[in-house]
Amino acid sequence: MITDPLFYLLAIPAITALGLGKGGFAGAGMISTPLLALTMPPLQAAAILLPILLCQDVISVWIYRRRWSAWNLKVLLPGSVVGVGAAWLFAAYVPNAYVEIAVGVTGVCFALYNSFGKVPAQPRRPSVPAGMFWGSLAGFTSTIIQVGAPPYQVHILPQRLDKFTLIGTTIIFFALVNVMKLVPYFALGQFSPRTLATSAVLLPFRPLARAQDADRAVLPDHLPADVSDLAGPDLARRQCQSRRQMTVFCGVCGHVVEATGG
Repeated sequence: MITDPLFYLLAIPAITALGLGKGGFAGAGMISTPLLALTMPPLQAAAILLPILLCQDVISVWIYRRRWSAWNLKVLLPGSVVGVGAAWLFAAYVPNAYVEIAVGVTGVCFALYNSFGKVPAQPRRPSVPAGMFWGSLAGFTSTIIQVGAPPYQVHILPQRLDKFTLIGTTIIFFALVNVMKLVPYFALGQFSPRTLATSAVLLPFRPLARAQDADRAVLPDHLPADVSDLAGPDLARRQCQSRRQMTVFCGVCGHVVEATGG
């Protein structure tokens, strides 16, 4: 188990932010991997977060097991397999500094999309090739930084699905992507008794989903919650979105500067 006090000083808020990001604080989870990456390689940080995400997925998938869009999963999942595989190759052959830059650039893109992204007023179903592209990008960014929501949202939001179908589809898609990521993480040697024990210690700090919270979930007009809207919707309702976006943006920009040695 990791014993560095600085790691836990950063890890506990990172895990809490990851849970709040699934609970209505759009973009809060974006800071989790960059925070942990201040004390370790980004991929190892993502591997520590993965078992915690999988535990959450078990609960969330059970809650929404009957509310999801089959068409979207059929389109997105094949692309996500390609994206996870591409991230595997990227992490295996690209120097760690470039992986850190990829983490920061992904975060900046997310913050910009969260600030300026617009959704058509009328529902519009994307084409199959476009869905596979965004699914592959979601798989790639989810593997590298544990945040695949931005490209996924580009695909899913224009369809204007009803709230429960949107949440259920999102939960099931990312749960399956998380299972896929086990293969490259094991192959890259990111799982060890030390990292798994650390994940177990951090697990209690993650907010849990509650089925009744979905009834009060708040989905902003142009952007829903980061990945899902399961816990903490009352807090999300009162939180200033622009302030969250600026916090995320500044955080990931700082990570890019650090990665490039600025």
